[in-house]
Amino acid sequence: MNLPGARSAAPLVTVLGASGFLGSAVVAELARRPIRLRAVSRRPPAVPTGARAAVETRTADVTVRTELRSALAGSDAVVDLLLPSDGWRGGRGGEGERVIVGVVRELLDHFAAAGSRPAVVLAGSTSQVGVPARLPVDGTGTDRPASDYDRHKLAAERLLTAAARENVVRGTTLRLSTVYGCGPPGGAPDRGVLAAMTRRALEGRPLTVWQAGPILRDFLHVTDAAAAFACAVDRAGDLSPGHWVVGSGEAASLHEVFQAIARTVAELTGDPPVAVRSVPPPPEAAPTDLASMVVDASAFRSVTGWRPRVPRPAGLSRLAAELVSGGKSATGKWLPGNASD
Repeated sequence: MNLPGARSAAPLVTVLGASGFLGSAVVAELARRPIRLRAVSRRPPAVPTGARAAVETRTADVTVRTELRSALAGSDAVVDLLLPSDGWRGGRGGEGERVIVGVVRELLDHFAAAGSRPAVVLAGSTSQVGVPARLPVDGTGTDRPASDYDRHKLAAERLLTAAARENVVRGTTLRLSTVYGCGPPGGAPDRGVLAAMTRRALEGRPLTVWQAGPILRDFLHVTDAAAAFACAVDRAGDLSPGHWVVGSGEAASLHEVFQAIARTVAELTGDPPVAVRSVPPPPEAAPTDLASMVVDASAFRSVTGWRPRVPRPAGLSRLAAELVSGGKSATGKWLPGNASD
């Protein structure tokens, strides 16, 4: 890792949200490097086994100005993976604005005063575009965010882009497609749709897909997402300013993927595959829940050399195997819910 402007000592990379599902994977990826790594989160983050990096773990509420500034001190690069406490559908009562927008605003104020111009990589979402006018999404379309979460992410991204144009930081946002998989030990579990359906299949319950016409999605394994953030830190100067969409580039219908989950779980358990049923979408479904989303990440790949490495069948098998091993009792019987907490 060669960070422009880094001091003669090993560069210091700070990860905010380090104990989360994606955060723990990013920490594990960066810990393979001969750097100083500061992992910051609300609950104690885990130190990856066999880390080459000198890892410092820190618990902090980074919505508190003094705690955030202490966490950022001396950083050559920052990866911001923060989410509201109840996830991407949450952020009610002003929490989303504080955690997503407020932290970025304070972070930029801190580095403007420090004058150090570090790399800052922000986690965004392809859903910031809203219901896409065309597929695949390549990052050039007009943004029409349909949820508070996406509006907050877009506001934070715009602050970061403006600061990068003013040379306060070298800043970029990675807008991720749907991330899934099992993170490293000690991190938060995947609470996304594929993990939820895998747990249902292990419990012997049918899988339900909201059917409002074929819904296509782009699923990105969490280790590939983590590698993309490491590449973005490496190439921050080339990526700044602006945003880049990151995904597998493979379109798959939810119905097909749920059927694959049912077959994968059946192979592991020896039970017949559970049924996959189409049901009407609930009234609270957001427009983006029913819209297709497929990503063209060729621009990001051309700059960084990043490529997704985990094919979806292999990723689904890993996810199911991890949930089976995490949810078995001493008798070998699957215990519903054990791997989901």
